[in-house]
Amino acid sequence: MEPTAELKTKLRKLISEVIPEGKTEADTRFMDSELDDLLKESINIYDAASKGWTLKAALLQDEIGQTEQYSIGDESYKKINLQTAISSALTMAKTYADLARKGGSGIILNIAPPEVL
Repeated sequence: MEPTAELKTKLRKLISEVIPEGKTEADTRFMDSELDDLLKESINIYDAASKGWTLKAALLQDEIGQTEQYSIGDESYKKINLQTAISSALTMAKTYADLARKGGSGIILNIAPPEVL
């Protein structure tokens, strides 16, 4: 796909990487050039989103690390569970991969055919 400003904006929404108000692309996990690459390598926007979520799953290891809870003085912090975060990202990747295979119709049905006697 040929990257456009509109496609990059839509892709940022699909992978939950919208640029925060008053910030720049550097304040997200993906630079615009990386989104361009995802779009160029993809058959449709949902394929690009699937690849983006897969990359996010890989990035979570460094972002979250192994520490789940720590304290500083009287304050205590608990991080999101790494496995839960990775699992969620990979679930989103699969959802968008399914949409990409269906041509982006937006309909994902997993209906078993009726049993015929």
